[in-house]
Amino acid sequence: MKRVIVISTSLRHGSNSDMLADKFVEGAKAAGNEVEKITLAGKNIQFCKGCLACQKLGRCVINDDVNDIMAKVLKADVICWATPIYYYEMSGQMKTLIDRMNAMYELDYQFRDVYLLTTAADDDEQTPKRAEAGLTGWIDCYPKSRLAGALFCGGVNDPHAIEGNPKLQEAFELGKSV
Repeated sequence: MKRVIVISTSLRHGSNSDMLADKFVEGAKAAGNEVEKITLAGKNIQFCKGCLACQKLGRCVINDDVNDIMAKVLKADVICWATPIYYYEMSGQMKTLIDRMNAMYELDYQFRDVYLLTTAADDDEQTPKRAEAGLTGWIDCYPKSRLAGALFCGGVNDPHAIEGNPKLQEAFELGKSV
């Protein structure tokens, strides 16, 4: 059994990326894993101030929801990020969270496998590549970790547009393979 954290970064209720995240959760649970989904909607996540105090403290000095999220990420075996693609990049809230987890850089971490689920209105296979590169930049700071898998579903814009899409089953299977 692995501890799996799924971070859904969309702030839109009923979003397509959140629906992919739910299917990944279902698959990971079906495989017998302990799974927790963290949704950034409703979370207080402020911008990094660049003070670097986190490097000495092992936590961020800003009193918001990031330190709690970071503590869960550090203890997880698997991290799965789900994001809508905005202007060919990860969501701003995902990037802000990644920046704020700078305190983890000097800490011991357990996660090895990282997954990325993305959705976009554009259906070109190149659409998620910049988001994947951005996440890989974060992963590269944790050399015991790797991008273990990525799943993209294009051509979905409106809430729930992904319903009935075969990519939902693929997200379930990806979660089940964890």
